[in-house]
Amino acid sequence: MSSFDVEDFIQQNRVVADRVETFRTYAESEKQWRGRREFILRNISDFRKKQTNYLLSLSMVWANNVFMGCRYSAELLDKVKEMAEGIEVEDAPVFKTRDEIMKKQQA
Repeated sequence: MSSFDVEDFIQQNRVVADRVETFRTYAESEKQWRGRREFILRNISDFRKKQTNYLLSLSMVWANNVFMGCRYSAELLDKVKEMAEGIEVEDAPVFKTRDEIMKKQQA
């Protein structure tokens, strides 16, 4: 979905949107939840109800990578980045690896 309007989707799919709201974790900030909720809503139609846990796991991988800098295999990151294409996160943190930090200190 290249042009995905979250609010429009929520208005047209109230039952799905209400169900997705139950997936928010206690510790998620509003910014993190908005991004992860959009990830879930964009992809929920591609997963059957029995696959919801898989979708939620992928949404957490994406959120952990974007908001906390967690690293995963290239294959997994490619998959979630493709699924998240078009999601805009304002003021997303920028993370540097230890090697990048050490290289800068030595310069």
